Amino acid sequence: MKRLDLVVPILALLPFLLMLTNASLQAASSTDELGLIPAPQHVERLSGEFTFPQQLTVADLTGFSGVDRVISYLEDKLSEHAGIRCIRTQAKPSDKTAALVLTKSADSSLGEEGYRLEIRRNRIEIQAAGPAGLFYGVQTLFQLMPAQFLGNSGSLPWPVKVPCVKIQDRPRYGWRGLMLDVSRHFFPKEFIKQQIDLLAFHKMNRLHLHLTDDQGWRIEIKKYPRLTEISSWRREGDGHIVGGYYTQDDLRELVKYAEDRFVTIVPEIEMPGHCVAALAAYPELSCTGGPFRVAIEWGIHPDVYCAGNDQTFEFLEDVLTEVMDIFPSPYIHVGGDEVPKDRWQHCPKCQARIKAEGLKDEAELQSYFIRRIEKFLNAHGRRLIGWDEILEGGLAPNAVVMSWRGTKGGIAAAQADHDVVMSPTTYCYFDYYQGNPLTEPLAIGGNLPIEKVYQFDPTPAELPPDKTKHILGGQANLWTEYVPTPEQAEYMIYPRLAAMSEDLWSPKEQHSWDSFTARLQRQLQRYEALGLNYARSLFAPELSTEFDAKSKELTV
Repeated sequence: MKRLDLVVPILALLPFLLMLTNASLQAASSTDELGLIPAPQHVERLSGEFTFPQQLTVADLTGFSGVDRVISYLEDKLSEHAGIRCIRTQAKPSDKTAALVLTKSADSSLGEEGYRLEIRRNRIEIQAAGPAGLFYGVQTLFQLMPAQFLGNSGSLPWPVKVPCVKIQDRPRYGWRGLMLDVSRHFFPKEFIKQQIDLLAFHKMNRLHLHLTDDQGWRIEIKKYPRLTEISSWRREGDGHIVGGYYTQDDLRELVKYAEDRFVTIVPEIEMPGHCVAALAAYPELSCTGGPFRVAIEWGIHPDVYCAGNDQTFEFLEDVLTEVMDIFPSPYIHVGGDEVPKDRWQHCPKCQARIKAEGLKDEAELQSYFIRRIEKFLNAHGRRLIGWDEILEGGLAPNAVVMSWRGTKGGIAAAQADHDVVMSPTTYCYFDYYQGNPLTEPLAIGGNLPIEKVYQFDPTPAELPPDKTKHILGGQANLWTEYVPTPEQAEYMIYPRLAAMSEDLWSPKEQHSWDSFTARLQRQLQRYEALGLNYARSLFAPELSTEFDAKSKELTV
């Protein structure tokens, strides 16, 4: 029998490929070695290190009214992870005292979220124009710590040291968000808190909670108890019950937790479509009267809220009143996407509404629906935000557009002087595969590797310069049809969120894939310390083979 000789044995290649990957990533600049993500605006390495004492003097010289939550956060983290006790003072410490000093900046160029961080051998100074800037300075300080600082394993080397640096930093965009779909699959409160912590660590400041959809209603509404009795639960095809909901107290707790970390929770209540779960409890709000069950199938469902029924608007206004009482966010998301018009076309009430309001068609009826809800929200001091379908039939006067079907909707809205959050599927949909589908967990489809995420620029080149001010920022979205567990959610979010955070925070001209991947090494060490189930697709070698039958050689 003839022996088949391989040109290179496949298994022998793996260590070599991994070694090459590490070698290329380690060829980094001195500032890249710090592993800061998102990359600061300006970083200068200084000689020496600051050594943390067991008792650290924290001097607040800012006079900011909201600084207490920053100092409390700092104290809690240093105590929990490093055993360092903080001693507060409002007096300037002597030059001989190893101290962390918070000061107020008069530099308007820093904005509300910018900061300066200077670390010398015996002094750490964070300067900002407000508490948010101080908080992000603290986050950068924590990234300069050894990765073990983030864990609870007791492996942190002592004494704790950080390198001496001078950093000036501010975000490129004010909206730096992540949407988490808790409707298709419900996630526990503690997991949401963990994501808030991680958003803050990445200097992200919006958590958009997709609270309602066809497959589940996740928020307690006291005036309509059937929403949690019926709409929050679904029976799968195998008879298994899936569901859950957050009480109003749960959500207030999350809002406070997020506020302490400078994250705003933006609630989304879907309308006029994606509402089958609500119709299962209150079928009279539909065009047909039902009956309905909470959906177990993904996709677009034909039944929507009846736009010709005043009871629909009474229900939604009651719901939104309770939502606004829980969430102080200036923005309330109302969905507005993927609304089939079939039921409206055959509904006498909807057709009567079209005639009474002088509307042309069902597209304008959807615009009427959104405008009516926007008027209600505006009267309560809130702004409506919706997916880009709210452009159809005419955009409500003060609405903000979240552009997901590419960038065209966002461009059209910005050109009409509406504010926009860019969230196109091609760069921002974290439910897409991030590696080879043959080796990745089942996903909804698409392909969004971290390299593609890193190419995201929320401001389209074709947008006129005088309209770019309307681009508030961008947002990653994790839809959870195929994400049933917190562990799977972590896998889909990280490390892609690291790339997204840099897209939204760091100056565009500083973007460098080589620099990012070098810094990502340190970030992954931090993820390890945190115990995150992050995806390793970026560093997983993909081998292709070609067999030459004539020479009996297999080329890898």
